[in-house]
Amino acid sequence: MSGHSKWATIKHKKGALDAKRGKIFTRLIKEVTIAAKQGGGDPDGNPRLRGAIAAAKAENMPADNIKRAIQRGTGELEGVNYEEITYEGYGPGGVALIVEVLTDNKNRAVSEVRHAFSKHGGNMGAEGAVGWMFTKKGVIVVAKSAASEDKITEVVLDAGAEDLSEEGDNWEILCDPKDFEAVTEALKAARITPEHAEVTKIASTYTKLEGSQANGMMRLLEVLEDLDDTQNVYSNFDMDEV
Repeated sequence: MSGHSKWATIKHKKGALDAKRGKIFTRLIKEVTIAAKQGGGDPDGNPRLRGAIAAAKAENMPADNIKRAIQRGTGELEGVNYEEITYEGYGPGGVALIVEVLTDNKNRAVSEVRHAFSKHGGNMGAEGAVGWMFTKKGVIVVAKSAASEDKITEVVLDAGAEDLSEEGDNWEILCDPKDFEAVTEALKAARITPEHAEVTKIASTYTKLEGSQANGMMRLLEVLEDLDDTQNVYSNFDMDEV
């Protein structure tokens, strides 16, 4: 592992979204719908849908809401036609940014994302401008109080985890996305409850900012995350230094 905690970035994103429960539900419903549309309504044969349902349940979304989202995706119920789009760009100090959206209006989405970048000291780049800097990984965070290092090492490495590191009061586990479900299920079977678990994108290197640039970058992240069409925002901003 790089030695840099990925949890700082995830924690910031999760904290920003947790303050807006209704928005969390909206984003989860979009993800369930598009997963069902692309891979069918059976979670056993659709890993993306299975993950979306698990995330929705983790946020205590009612089963009926999940069912209707699946039915809209499969066409059993009338629903909105969402399009997946990824934008790439740079924030203050050259920080790399990826913004993933699910939208029913592409023109609105690109306008809002572009405005956020330009207003807060960033600029949008071409497709592929920064994507090469990021790798998709499963990241699972477990409180040290939940398990000893020997215990958690035995559980997660046997299930396919790539790395385990100590990050403050937490253990941080990295795995390939295809092994994410197996690792989380192994923890569950061992009665170890993660503080947080998701498949995300992590950067190969991180950029440190200070003063006004750091504050501007934090504001840009918050604005991008707050857009109605935004599903995920990834950056290589080193938040440990803020």
